[in-house]
Amino acid sequence: MTSRERFLAALACQPLDRPPVWIMRQAGRYLPEYRELKAKSSFLEMVKTPELAAEVTLQPLRRFAFDAAIIFSDILVIPEAMGQGYKFREAGGIAMDFKLETQAQLDLLDPQGVAQRLDYVGQALARVKAEIKDEKALLGFGGSPWTLATYMLEGGSSDDFERSKSVFYSDRPFFNALMTKLTAALIDYFQMQIRAGADAIQIFDSWGGLLAGQDYEAASLHWIRQIIAALPKDFPVLLYAKGTPTQLTDQAFSGATALGVDWTVDLGVVRKLVPGNIALQGNLDPVLMNTTPEIVQRETTRLLETMSGAKGHIFNLGHGIMPQAKLECVEALVSTVTNWKS
Repeated sequence: MTSRERFLAALACQPLDRPPVWIMRQAGRYLPEYRELKAKSSFLEMVKTPELAAEVTLQPLRRFAFDAAIIFSDILVIPEAMGQGYKFREAGGIAMDFKLETQAQLDLLDPQGVAQRLDYVGQALARVKAEIKDEKALLGFGGSPWTLATYMLEGGSSDDFERSKSVFYSDRPFFNALMTKLTAALIDYFQMQIRAGADAIQIFDSWGGLLAGQDYEAASLHWIRQIIAALPKDFPVLLYAKGTPTQLTDQAFSGATALGVDWTVDLGVVRKLVPGNIALQGNLDPVLMNTTPEIVQRETTRLLETMSGAKGHIFNLGHGIMPQAKLECVEALVSTVTNWKS
């Protein structure tokens, strides 16, 4: 069984002797080869240059025995393609070119033709697919409408997301109009990624946990449902919504094939709560990658034992890998999983 077949079998909740393994945000400052490339090109240059994006995507696979790769890109390419660009602040964080405040600004945002304007992502996917063929799974991804809207409405990174939630509560027509545009753009974008060779799509609802529980459906999940429904029938979609443990049951009925779970919940308990035909992804604490191989091996084994015998488990971190991660810790994680027998 190839790594790609193992990954897709896990998504289909078929029995396996061990779970497939991959790590969210695989590329990054923890890899010396990435740092070397980053010294020559900016982050956005790498994202928008298919050759560089493909190279960064492939770097982790050359070093570690991951079963899947996720394309190197950024969630904010969607608002940029719609007409609201962004850059990185000197002090850290994101700065959008403007804060979305008026109807006139909203009217100028264009979701039509997003796939064409983001063709560089499709080219990068095709390059990676040609390299890995059918040996490894290849994931495309994008942010959820709600998560993208927070950056657009706040004008960049935010500590409290006060304005985003205020717009949701006080100007629902404006909010819904923005979400409708983002949903249309993401459908176009994901369909393009599928045509380019993605085996699955991951939707990152990174800021879903900011919402009051009773508002999560209207502010976020409703729009995610529309996106999944518009994709090819039975195409694998992984939904990761950080900080939303009370929403997992609703997410399980969103049409998603798999749910990503953060490290704050017991994955074994989640397995009992979520229908058996929904795969689970997670959920080792990313901070463990900053410790020692012995600790990583111990905690990885503990999680594997918790999920022993459970179908549909994709071993992953509970969030993206951190820049401080140690290579020997990543190797310990991958080795422990790939040598595991349930």
